[in-house]
Amino acid sequence: MSALIIAIDGPAGSGKSTVARALADRLGWSFLDTGAMYRAITVEALRRELDVRDEAALAALSASSVVRTTPRVSINGRDVEDEIRTDRVNEVVSIVAANPLVRASMVARQREFADAQAVGTVVEGRDITTVVFPDATIKIFLSASLDERARRRGGDEEPASLARRDDADSNRRTSPLRVAHDAIEIDTTLRAVDDVVEEIVECLHQKTSS
Repeated sequence: MSALIIAIDGPAGSGKSTVARALADRLGWSFLDTGAMYRAITVEALRRELDVRDEAALAALSASSVVRTTPRVSINGRDVEDEIRTDRVNEVVSIVAANPLVRASMVARQREFADAQAVGTVVEGRDITTVVFPDATIKIFLSASLDERARRRGGDEEPASLARRDDADSNRRTSPLRVAHDAIEIDTTLRAVDDVVEEIVECLHQKTSS
């Protein structure tokens, strides 16, 4: 792997998307929100009234769909940015994300995206440091208290819902959420985004200058 990649994992509400976007802006790199990709597939599956537990049907949907996460999340040209964090999507996205065939399709696209970037990429998700980019330039695992994570959701998701998704993500058989052995762990509770970004930038400078 020749491209510079900062891989960021962590549970829902830990600040991954906010920190990753700010970090990409700070460095002038590309940004990829992999969670939004699975949410877009989930939105489309629900729109088509597919059984989200039907692995073959979801795999076919994933393989045939064009998913983009910038400037807004879309699937097959349809903007779904405002649909990806509804209660219904929150309830079932972990099921879709646990589908090994869907993950294989998405991981291939995530790697293609990073390979196509001229400078570097900040990628965030649940299995980025352990599965998608195990040889990333640096690996970061963000965490935060459950109450803080719920607060960041602005009331859109209760702590109990986040806890259920934590359990589902950590115990799924395919690419579970876990801390990579060489990841830098950062607790973002009560920390400003810029402060976390600067810490990661310093880690990058130390790694690339050594």
